[in-house]
Amino acid sequence: MSTAIKEKTYTRQLDFALWKKLIHFIWPYKRSLLALLGFIAVVAGADALYPQFNRIVIDHYVTENTFTGLGRYAAAYGGLVAVQALAIWGFIKTAGRIETGLSYDIRKKAFRRLQELGYDYYDSTPAGWIMARMTSDITRLGEIISWGIVDVAWSLTIMAAMLGFMTVLNFKLTLLALSVVPLLAAASYFFQIKILKNYREVRKMNSRITGAFNEGITGAKTTKALVLEEKNLGEFGDLTGKMSRSSVRAAVLSSLYLPVVMTLGSIGTAVALGYGGSHVVRGGLTYGMLFMFISYTIQFFEPVTAMAGIFAEMQNAQAAAERVLGLIDTEPSLKDAPEVTELFGDNFIPRKENWPGLKGQIEFKNVSFRYPRGEEVLRGFNLVVNAGESVALVGETGSGKSTLVNLACRFYEPDRGEILIDDVDYRKRSLLWLHSHLGYVLQTPHLFSGTIEENIRYGSLEASPEEIRRAAALVNAHDFIVNLEKGYQTEVGEGGARLSTGQKQLISFARALLADPALFVLDEATSSVDTETEALIQKAITAVLKGRTSFIIAHRLSTIRNADRILVIRKGRITESGTHTSLIREKGYYYRLYTNQFMEERREALLE
Repeated sequence: MSTAIKEKTYTRQLDFALWKKLIHFIWPYKRSLLALLGFIAVVAGADALYPQFNRIVIDHYVTENTFTGLGRYAAAYGGLVAVQALAIWGFIKTAGRIETGLSYDIRKKAFRRLQELGYDYYDSTPAGWIMARMTSDITRLGEIISWGIVDVAWSLTIMAAMLGFMTVLNFKLTLLALSVVPLLAAASYFFQIKILKNYREVRKMNSRITGAFNEGITGAKTTKALVLEEKNLGEFGDLTGKMSRSSVRAAVLSSLYLPVVMTLGSIGTAVALGYGGSHVVRGGLTYGMLFMFISYTIQFFEPVTAMAGIFAEMQNAQAAAERVLGLIDTEPSLKDAPEVTELFGDNFIPRKENWPGLKGQIEFKNVSFRYPRGEEVLRGFNLVVNAGESVALVGETGSGKSTLVNLACRFYEPDRGEILIDDVDYRKRSLLWLHSHLGYVLQTPHLFSGTIEENIRYGSLEASPEEIRRAAALVNAHDFIVNLEKGYQTEVGEGGARLSTGQKQLISFARALLADPALFVLDEATSSVDTETEALIQKAITAVLKGRTSFIIAHRLSTIRNADRILVIRKGRITESGTHTSLIREKGYYYRLYTNQFMEERREALLE
């Protein structure tokens, strides 16, 4: 169970460009933010006024030993408490709305980008890593941003209010109390570097662990069959151990940061208390004034302490933001040119009224292609496939069969040369236009959770139940479906787990057919099914591919005997071309391959 993957490493302590991008997501909530700031200002203002009320109690009621006006004072104090309570209710409600909205918007933007990214991204990025970004990273980001705004705004507001009161009361005493601020700044800088480094490592390891979870679950059967439980557990333990160590280091640094801030704040308070106490003894300050000043001094460092916690959390937020925005900012390696998008639209806003028809002629002209970080697969490749022609591709693993199909379907684009569809370079047409005319049946069929009817309808979302049943009947799937307990309403389970491989293949065949595609691709569509199901699929192929341009990649050569043309691909070159009969007569590679396979199948039949 290997989860090794290269991931971008971030080193900047504070990335202003990144936070500027986050403001783009926050901006739609500007009215809610203004309301939130208003509520917080009321709460902070009330907090700053409480020491003033305490001064009045000490200097007027306690020192002078009188109760005159106590009722009005109590009413005013109660009113302040009520106003603050309402403001707290308001900012909690507003902050929660912002948090939910932010998470929704960021997740929606990230999911949209996932729909735009091509095969190469999914080839190189494990599903678990993507899931970590889409779930825990985005959730963490939404929480920290929304509630971080609350804490920062409250801290700054109350600090400003108290600093104003303290300065007016006694400027010299204020300077003494705040003499520790430079030390606080130095401590903050030191801890910021260390905490951010460890939080980045935590988020990176979280993705690797999520990837290991995903791989462990999807490969559970293989793990059992190969008795790899102990090995997988050991590898997973290494991953969790690394995350644990990074998490502990981050937690220790955060836990040290807060006491440092509190200690420095206490020193500032002690200095103010010593200086102010001597003035009370000499009559320069009243008891109430000293009590109020000390209250402000203590309270001033409370938001500083809170800011220290926020600061540590913001390191976590930046680590999550770097990863989430890294996904959102990933540019698709395959996309339409601006002028093509303007004319034909994109995947989400298509302009189908401008789409031309598709007959199905495909031509490769001097095409060269290599996969990223891989060797060249095709060089100067030429091929013409006529409209309505069925072409079978035969060859060894790695010979270039799937590459040809992937290029024809524009899942990848050639590095050099052109691929023409109906005599037009397909890069002058939109991706969605081509893919909407494509039917693709894979070797390992994938079904989505839901019913059989829903899975077939994915081929054409506007299809009626009658059209769905007609498509199923054409691929010989209708009989087995109606024999199920709930027929077309049968739940297929996650990935189609409740159905056999053959049944899933027939359903995926019906799904592809429902769209009435002009281009059809069968990629080892019968290699994972039993002989009986293969016969059903073979009948379906004969009926369905008639009049459609099709590519058939087949391991079982018996399924391609009726193809219009069979191409033998070896090392990215066409070495043999013709019908089944003509290639057998040539007695070349295809003849040897077919003969050996035929003899093997006969041998297996005799042994049964």
